[in-house]
Amino acid sequence: MSKKVAVIMGSDSDLPVVKGALDELDKFGIPYEVHVMSAHRTPALAAEFAGNAKKNGFGVILSAAGKAAHLGGVLAAHTTLPVIGIPVKSSTLDGLDALLATVQMPKGIPVATVAIDGAANAAILAAQMLALSDPEIDAKLEQMKADMEQGVKAKDAKISAEYSNC
Repeated sequence: MSKKVAVIMGSDSDLPVVKGALDELDKFGIPYEVHVMSAHRTPALAAEFAGNAKKNGFGVILSAAGKAAHLGGVLAAHTTLPVIGIPVKSSTLDGLDALLATVQMPKGIPVATVAIDGAANAAILAAQMLALSDPEIDAKLEQMKADMEQGVKAKDAKISAEYSNC
């Protein structure tokens, strides 16, 4: 059985974005737990969770936060597991503040970071990490890539047939 993915949100208002990650994890059959923890309001809880994540069966942590977005860094500071940050767009600076807060980490505390509201890609990246030791997830990723290729080829054929004039 694959390791679990922890999906941590700084606020329940991040759930609409986070659902994109949950949908992808479901497609890959990857088990996950979802929690709300704040780098600023519940820092001890976040630190405790991250510090125990490995022994609790997690392989990757996804961290979704907006505005100051320090959650990914707090989690990464307390674990050696990979942490993937999902900057969430808020009314402030259209998410650029969250992106910069998530990606600008000090040496030794990396947080892999996806695009603003890029939860689906965060889940796919987590799947790729877990696939290093899970052939079943790896096969699903290979199939996903093949399906994407076929989809683009089908779109190309349709557009080419409709709009080419030679």
